[in-house]
Amino acid sequence: MKVAVLGAGAIGAYVGAALHRAGAEVHLIARGEHLAAMRKSGVRVLSPRGDFTAYPHTTDNPLEIGKVDHVFLGLKANSYAAAGPMIQPLLHETTGIIAAQNGIPWWYFHRLPGPYQGHLIESVDPGGTVTAALPLERAIGCVVYAATEIEAPGVIRHLEGTRFSIGEPDGSLSPRCVAFSQAMVEGGLKCPVEADLRRDIWIKLMGNIAFNPISALTRATMAGICRHRRTRDLVVSMMRETVEVARRVGCDPEISIERRIAGAERAGEHKTSTLQDLEKGKPLELDVILAAVVELADLTGTEVPTLRAIHAVADLLDEQVRENLVAAN
Repeated sequence: MKVAVLGAGAIGAYVGAALHRAGAEVHLIARGEHLAAMRKSGVRVLSPRGDFTAYPHTTDNPLEIGKVDHVFLGLKANSYAAAGPMIQPLLHETTGIIAAQNGIPWWYFHRLPGPYQGHLIESVDPGGTVTAALPLERAIGCVVYAATEIEAPGVIRHLEGTRFSIGEPDGSLSPRCVAFSQAMVEGGLKCPVEADLRRDIWIKLMGNIAFNPISALTRATMAGICRHRRTRDLVVSMMRETVEVARRVGCDPEISIERRIAGAERAGEHKTSTLQDLEKGKPLELDVILAAVVELADLTGTEVPTLRAIHAVADLLDEQVRENLVAAN
């Protein structure tokens, strides 16, 4: 199996190292000091499950790689629309694109029976630009339950979790999903092929939609948000509204809100990815996490006053981050 990892950051490099350890032909696409370090010394993984070093091929030029069986996307979803030129050289007729993203994916209504089949979610796929870069027939969904961080260039700290659930938009147990799953398992990861990956998407989104924007607005950790009574109540309201939107589009997450909050609280003094991006001055990945659910609420006529209020202030924060980024450049 030949795999290219586009966006070999904390998650991408961790997956690439595991696949390489399993014997797959792996190519990591990265840039900057992280790329230089991996070229020189490989990918060093530090994990409670055992440290190891892998030496996959690393590059910043996909033309060096050629056609692959799978492209694993470790990019933030707000980079997908611009990823077409990097992905195109990697594709043959049956290449799958495995998108390890938070939030609502661009393929959400692809091959989903019901009144919204084929509906384009504008906040996720503005003007169809993501679909143009990542064709729907190549899409394989991926919900990540692992936490990793770049401790130093070329060094990945695995914090917890090894599960990467994958699935086809039509729910089929496809040979391409089975093959990728087997390679991940051989590399020491969990990779179940789910017939209803959308349920996993909503269960994870229940946490992201609340904790990510609140953490950015307050600079609080996940445990800190849970300890504070009023922000905990706010999380409950946001999760309730999110579950109702999920049900209106035909998916029931089937998990209690208190259980979902308890799971987040166990993460302890963990900074969400959105807060980490804010501290680094990077644009916030809120379109697929928050704006998309508000858009789906509009589509289905669902009342989501709490989500709308948080979306308004978080969107203003993101706008300020982007303005500062432009001014700095």
